[in-house]
Amino acid sequence: MSNLRILIVLTSHDQLGDTGQATGFWLEELANPYYIFLDADAAVTLASIQGGRAPLDPKSHLDESQTDDTKRFLADSAAQDRLANTIAIDQINADDYDAIFLPGGHGTMWDFATSSTLRNLIEAFDQKEKIIAAVCHAPAGLVTVKTASGEPLVKDKVVTAFTNSEEKAVELDTVVPFLLETRLRELGAKFESGPDWGPLAKQDGNLITGQNPASSGAAAKAVLAALV
Repeated sequence: MSNLRILIVLTSHDQLGDTGQATGFWLEELANPYYIFLDADAAVTLASIQGGRAPLDPKSHLDESQTDDTKRFLADSAAQDRLANTIAIDQINADDYDAIFLPGGHGTMWDFATSSTLRNLIEAFDQKEKIIAAVCHAPAGLVTVKTASGEPLVKDKVVTAFTNSEEKAVELDTVVPFLLETRLRELGAKFESGPDWGPLAKQDGNLITGQNPASSGAAAKAVLAALV
């Protein structure tokens, strides 16, 4: 798989609404796919909405949130350098990649959902029938994306994402700008979910989605399987 080129796009948003708390991307949702891709000899590019250092949600840094891959990522000087110097997505050309992977974190609910640059980039991947993957809150980046025929990308597609019940469980259902499950359903998605916090990944055509942090590995493996 050494010729595979995978683009990972991170949020640049670091404020959790009006709470005064910090947010950003969720470490597990980056680290686990990052090493699944690298260990498969894929070339990985880290980008973000604005470029530069992508903000890490401090809650994803807590001991109870750590996995072998997150520990590996935090100790990996090359990975840390990439994270500090992500490429702005307005510098990215979809032609240069085989797949786009969007890790979540609450920050994505603000900038992924409103970035016209990200929307255009995802639409370019879709028009070339390339793999589009998003985990947890990152499907927020899909809500404005349209197909070549002008329909919502997620319409009539089986998708999953961070559920309303999971959002309520972390007591942020009144903080986020919208409930992601609700929005995806409103757009005509065939939304499916498993138990809260359990791993679940779904693929429908070139679209792969994962429900929550525990689903990031399964989603990444589905990306590799789809590219073989």
